[in-house]
Amino acid sequence: MRLLLVDDDQHITELLEEVLTDQHYVVDIAGDGHEAWDYVKTFDYDLLMLDVTLPKLDGINLCHQLRSQKYHMPILMLTARDTTTDQVAGLDAGADDYVAKPYKLQELLARIRALVRRGSPSLPPVLKWENLCLDPNTTEANYKEQPLKLTPKEYRLLELFLRHGCRVLNRSEIMENLWSFEEPPEEDAVKALIKRLRQKLKGVGAVDDFIETVYGLGYRLKSSSQPEL
Repeated sequence: MRLLLVDDDQHITELLEEVLTDQHYVVDIAGDGHEAWDYVKTFDYDLLMLDVTLPKLDGINLCHQLRSQKYHMPILMLTARDTTTDQVAGLDAGADDYVAKPYKLQELLARIRALVRRGSPSLPPVLKWENLCLDPNTTEANYKEQPLKLTPKEYRLLELFLRHGCRVLNRSEIMENLWSFEEPPEEDAVKALIKRLRQKLKGVGAVDDFIETVYGLGYRLKSSSQPEL
């Protein structure tokens, strides 16, 4: 899951980035409305977290601009101004929810999960592939009920595969979904990450090629009934 956090308060963005990364989200950060607009045109986001008071282009106008251009990702407005007028303005501009500062982190995370689910209504609450299960609400994964201890990137990679079923994911798609704009990966990062995740799956009983290489195309989850390409 990739989020865009738009706020010009460095203390707030550093705190939220740390919290959201621990929850296995990929987080890009924009400090003003114009920069956020450029990000949205470049990347696909599962959620936009948008402060109302921004330099250059404020959050209300940015939200309205995004909706007028048919961008449909969920938008969560963030602001220090806890007034009915601001809430109405944000919701009328097209925001899906509204949270006032200072944030209660558990409530904020619950609202983020709810909006992400709303933005992907076709996805089940628990992701499964044969004996593998992953629960985005608890960020826990297991294989044949044996827990998988994963790093944030390993978790995000496994979630990415589960959300795409048997579709082959190429290297560029994996990089775009797992690394933030500020944190570009090294040359062999995807290959190394795939290898580590395979080893952890094998450690709880999965076959060696549970994540299989489709040569010349990319990687996918292997099904016992899946035809060869």
